[in-house]
Amino acid sequence: MKRTGMVVALTCVAALALTACAPRDGGTPDVDADSTLVDSLPAGTEPVEDVTWAIVEGEPATLSPASSANLIIPNLCDNLLSLQPDFSVQPGIAESAEFVDPVTFVIELRDDVRFWDGTPVTADDIVYSLRQSTNPASQWYGAFALVVPDPAAGIVATGPHEVTVHFIAPDTTFRDALAGQGGAVMQKAYGESAGDALGTADGGLMCTGPYKLDKGGWKPGSEIVTTANEDYWGGAPLVKKLTYTFVSDSSTLTTALTQGDIDGAFNVPPASRAAFEGEGAGALTVGHSTASYSFGPASATGAGANPKIRQALSMAIDREQYLKTVVNGLGYVQKTVVGPFSFSAMDEASVYQDAYDALATPKVDIEGAKKLVEESGEDVSEPLVVAVPAGAKEFQQTAAIIQSAGAEIGLKIEIDEKQASDFGAMFYDPSQREGIDFVATQGYLETPGVLGYPSLFVLPAEAGGIFNWSGYGDAAVTQHMMAARSATDPKTAADEFVAAQEVFAPDMLQITLAGTYQLTYLNRDLTGVTTSVAVYSSPWALHLGGKR
Repeated sequence: MKRTGMVVALTCVAALALTACAPRDGGTPDVDADSTLVDSLPAGTEPVEDVTWAIVEGEPATLSPASSANLIIPNLCDNLLSLQPDFSVQPGIAESAEFVDPVTFVIELRDDVRFWDGTPVTADDIVYSLRQSTNPASQWYGAFALVVPDPAAGIVATGPHEVTVHFIAPDTTFRDALAGQGGAVMQKAYGESAGDALGTADGGLMCTGPYKLDKGGWKPGSEIVTTANEDYWGGAPLVKKLTYTFVSDSSTLTTALTQGDIDGAFNVPPASRAAFEGEGAGALTVGHSTASYSFGPASATGAGANPKIRQALSMAIDREQYLKTVVNGLGYVQKTVVGPFSFSAMDEASVYQDAYDALATPKVDIEGAKKLVEESGEDVSEPLVVAVPAGAKEFQQTAAIIQSAGAEIGLKIEIDEKQASDFGAMFYDPSQREGIDFVATQGYLETPGVLGYPSLFVLPAEAGGIFNWSGYGDAAVTQHMMAARSATDPKTAADEFVAAQEVFAPDMLQITLAGTYQLTYLNRDLTGVTTSVAVYSSPWALHLGGKR
């Protein structure tokens, strides 16, 4: 890292006891006694020539925000609304974005936002960008499932800086979704010219964010180099060049970070906690998160699709031991896919909390699990295959724990370690899931609310269940989830969600093993990054720079 005029003295010392960085009381359980939860570090004030950042999930398949979710896109493509580190939603490219009646949503744009090439953002660009997510193949289709399907009537330009979205029913989740990548803005002319190559190393992008992807900046298999957008409408970034490298191997990443060869990373391996807290080149910060470690079925056929098999595996796994061996104390037992932080700031939070508290706490019951296996009616002579990303120690340990638990109750479990690109492809290409029974992952809710994450697994595909690979279809769950989404008052929305959760939580569409915190390792000479879950939606690199 080449730095200019940088003050090296630390403004926030004690890696896990940051007192000047505004920890927030949240809905997650207390982190252990040696740690304090921190949402963001003080913004940098000194210019920095270049920073190298590790993407631990591996090289993305695309940077098109309609097709992928990764930590690079928020720094390239601004969203219509902006997600803050405390999980609140503020204006972004849109000055305002509100429902003017239950089924009509109006977006008013700023008039000073320009793309990297200097052309102004228009309503036509917004219409083009939002329509990308009305495609059922889009990563964000679920957020647009209630938009009027006719393109000419659903999302339309109603002025030079105004876009109107029409719905078939009220949708209380849509506004918050615009603070995520479902609200990312791209240039229409560039996108139409690039076609299927949009977002690839060859096709590139044209967005408005604080960093630009220049032609040739993406070197496949090596790195992605982005440069500061000096004319950024929110102010030029302090870091002039931000290079992303891909390091999914936990040991390699830990060494590179602590020796200063890489300047920072989100989602660093909890197994390396001792090394990160040692006398290395940087410091570890623990932030709020909606993330959790879990595994779920990858097919509508086979034993993994049987809820009794999933329930049995859940009952065979010791969560407390999982916290010690995999999460290294940086997590907590989570009862279902929606953890308390997700609803801690919502209206009717007490309703959600009471319902969460009423859910059964996962407990080990080997004999009960064996009985469920017998009752399942499944032929368990053939092994079940669980896929995990290669090189990530926490997932290797997760798979080993699943394997051991299965053996105790008469299930043979095989582990398939997939390279990062192949693992990522499973989420978008059904052929990549052939022969796979379970996929272990770290999932998260990107934007505020409780509906977004479980909807991916429990709703039919046409309603947004893009990860409902098991073919789960409970009519009562669908009815209650959609009623919660369309409810115009918070109490009804909460009651409807709780009714759905009472059914889908025991079905174990995702077997939640632990809720986790956002773990960020950052070079001691730098400051400014978001260290809470908001890194997935906000341009976190905008405030990155040298210390005061």
